[in-house]
Amino acid sequence: MITRSKRLAVLATALVLGAGLAACGSEEPPGSSGGKTSITFWDDNGGPARTPVWRHIIAEFQKANPSVEVKYVGIPIAQAQQKYDTAIAGGGLPDVGGVSTAMLSSLVAQKALEPVDTRISGGALNGVLNEQVLATVKGTVPDGKTYLVPMSTNMGVFWYRTDWFKEAGLAPPENWADFFAATEKLTDKDENRYGFTIRGGAGSIAQMLEVVYGQSGITEIFDASGKATVNDPRNVAALTKLAGTYDRVTPEADVSNDYTKMVAQFDGGNIGIMQHNLGSYQDHLKTLGADKVAAMAVPKSDSGVQSILSNPVSGIGLFASGEKKDAAFRFAEFAASKAMNSYWSEKTGVLPANTQVDDEPWISGLQHVSTALKVLNDPATKVVQMPYHLPEFNAITKTDMEPEFQKVLQGSLAPKDFLDTFAAKLTEAQTSYRQRNGG
Repeated sequence: MITRSKRLAVLATALVLGAGLAACGSEEPPGSSGGKTSITFWDDNGGPARTPVWRHIIAEFQKANPSVEVKYVGIPIAQAQQKYDTAIAGGGLPDVGGVSTAMLSSLVAQKALEPVDTRISGGALNGVLNEQVLATVKGTVPDGKTYLVPMSTNMGVFWYRTDWFKEAGLAPPENWADFFAATEKLTDKDENRYGFTIRGGAGSIAQMLEVVYGQSGITEIFDASGKATVNDPRNVAALTKLAGTYDRVTPEADVSNDYTKMVAQFDGGNIGIMQHNLGSYQDHLKTLGADKVAAMAVPKSDSGVQSILSNPVSGIGLFASGEKKDAAFRFAEFAASKAMNSYWSEKTGVLPANTQVDDEPWISGLQHVSTALKVLNDPATKVVQMPYHLPEFNAITKTDMEPEFQKVLQGSLAPKDFLDTFAAKLTEAQTSYRQRNGG
């Protein structure tokens, strides 16, 4: 028979145990919900094209990781940098978010991101990420660490009219001599046909540099001392050659044409070759059709060097202020895995960072993607790293040099004088950068 005192003792014990269990149940990690770890992901290019892709990846991740909930926040690309900067200053950064190398230097300088080198090397992504892509990521920051899990990149190519080439008996040129010869042969001004189009308006400098460095075979924007190589005599000769095509095998309107006008000319049927990246494929497909347009790689230099300019790399960054970095990295790692990186790249039309995707069937079905990947994955390819790490780079190229490049095309400014000015500005910015970072 249980006495009253024993019943009271049992009840007291139960109350203590109940209180203990309740206390344990309340000690969930910050952001947890119903026993799940909750992380927030900011998409830096939210919108109708990318948001559905990310929602699919998130749904697949949560199926594979039922203990983790991912909260999606879409941010328009034009607002992404400001949104991150505001959150850094006032708090409220996500656990994980979309980051490109175009904004990486600024975020790292503000100590907002966590390096992921050790996490990558110790996980499923070790050895499967494209080395050229990783080099671009590491080259954007002063300490050479990996501050984002790369998802994709782009590449400059030359789009060409396959039907025009067939009519002229031309093969896609692999060197610059054949390239310039093709632009001459394809030009017939009486028929309003031009062999080439130069982007002379907004966004012109990167495309100009790709043609210049592609011809010269120089593979570094800065030499070991930090001096810009832009005005090397080989680059001067290359720019002189490019400028000489203006209004001879190109339309006169090219001097002020931006991307939209350049594409309109090419897709309108007046241009034989157009320089851009893989992102304009859908425009060409809609207007010209897959049977009339294809992509060729940047031609090799006279010395046989295949060089391309680095393009911004898109990926996922872990924010240093986050308290759930393991779960955040697990999401980033999953998004960059073969299956998800393949899905992402196919739906968005970019080059996958995960080399395991390279043999996926959809790759071989897209000529422009397979052509670009062949170049990107070739160990002999030299990637000229654009100086995205310089805070002044955007202003130098757009504000200072774009108007001057138009003068070069019109013949009122010598290519050498243009490149001397450009080199001086880049060298000054690089010197300041090195001094700030102890280089």
